[in-house]
Amino acid sequence: MTAVSIEGGQATQRKILIALLFIAIALNYVDRQVLALLKPTLEAQFHWSDNDYAKLGEAFQYTAALSFLFVGWIVDRFGVRRALGFGVAIWSLAGMAHALASTVQQFIVARVALAAAETVGTPAAVKSAAVYLPLEQRSFALALGNAAPNIGAILTPLIIPPFALMFGWQAAFYVTGGLGIIWVVFWIIGTRKLQPVIHTAKIEQVVKGKAPPIREMLGDRRTWAIIGAKPLSDVAWFFMLFWMPDFFHRVFGLSQAALGLPVALVYSLATLGALSSGVLFPIFINRGWSMNRARKTSMLIYACVILVLPLALVVSNPWVAAIIVGTALFAHQGFSTNLFGMTADIVPSGRVATVIGAGAVAGNLAGAWIIKLAGWSLVSGHGYWPMFAICTGGYLLALGWVHLLVPVLRPAEA
Repeated sequence: MTAVSIEGGQATQRKILIALLFIAIALNYVDRQVLALLKPTLEAQFHWSDNDYAKLGEAFQYTAALSFLFVGWIVDRFGVRRALGFGVAIWSLAGMAHALASTVQQFIVARVALAAAETVGTPAAVKSAAVYLPLEQRSFALALGNAAPNIGAILTPLIIPPFALMFGWQAAFYVTGGLGIIWVVFWIIGTRKLQPVIHTAKIEQVVKGKAPPIREMLGDRRTWAIIGAKPLSDVAWFFMLFWMPDFFHRVFGLSQAALGLPVALVYSLATLGALSSGVLFPIFINRGWSMNRARKTSMLIYACVILVLPLALVVSNPWVAAIIVGTALFAHQGFSTNLFGMTADIVPSGRVATVIGAGAVAGNLAGAWIIKLAGWSLVSGHGYWPMFAICTGGYLLALGWVHLLVPVLRPAEA
């Protein structure tokens, strides 16, 4: 077999990899968002309070944070193919288990299992880009991967509420979980011939199953730049994902059947934000800018765009509010995609998943905190103002933190 045919085969394998990663991350967010969209139904049936609902969110975030302490190491240790395949299978079964729950405690058990398994998604995606994709393809692949949650978040509010009204809320959990089991079959078949692109000593260690040294990772300022930036930027995403349907239901009086379209609009704009990042950074690079200037300028633009978010609290039309919130999540996804891209660029490939996992620990702890704050704020009569204010300023602080720790971004290979 010639080198040209081998490379052509690997190019096809990479396309399959990107497609399967996109679907997996989309399913990840479909499974976790079903509960939020069914909140009015479940709240009425099980007599939940806002604090009860917040406990479900807290359980998910704290479990995810704890799991991220280990899942990045697991991905680096066992490789993307095995780690992600097992992860999707387990989280799909956990999603289906929600249909069997009837108390807050039982829902919490199902959420804990779902959260623990779903944490494999982000480290595996970024690791895949670092190991299996050439440098020129990474930004687009990561942008597409960061758009995947929004595709899931768009389709879920359009499909799940009417589906649940027709077939019952339990059916919604069974169907969304079952899609993941089907995905696992395609993953096993579609990635069996995939080979790493960069054959460095670090990559060879990971392929053979040797995890990166933790002491070396923790002594690196690049690691702490990412760990510090993640909670400052992730609070908005986790808050919106968990409370946005309730925001439209509570503030604008939309029913479960009616809130799907505004929520879908919000995440449609968020999708564009992720994709725009995959275009914006290469444009700056093609102009001859350094990686440092291109990344940080991109992040600054998105950090400024999100400043419009508090305006959603003063408008009276739900569609105008959806456009404002969608613009904010457009900015979030653009910023987040750049942060992932920066990680893949500046962190040695052999420890990318572990670093992403460490950052996700901090991000999920911040998410648990703001979900709990929202429950307290709503019960106490303060409304959504505190959370919107916190989300607005986090991105400029995150960029400042990155610049403080890593004044000049350089490729890890350099």
